Amino acid sequence: MEKMFCLGLVFGAVGGALVVANSYKARSLVKKSQSEFMEKVNEMMDEKLQNAQGQHKEGKN
Repeated sequence: MEKMFCLGLVFGAVGGALVVANSYKARSLVKKSQSEFMEKVNEMMDEKLQNAQGQHKEGKN
């Protein structure tokens, strides 16, 4: 059962990669999603850094 699941997972990943590699729309959708994801991650990291710096400054006073 686990072997079939792993085999299906591998075939699905390879099939998805082939579809994205051969389809302009799919490729552009993946690139757009990646850029949106990276923007959100950067915003979250900036927010965490600002909060950490604010707490650090409060601790010094």
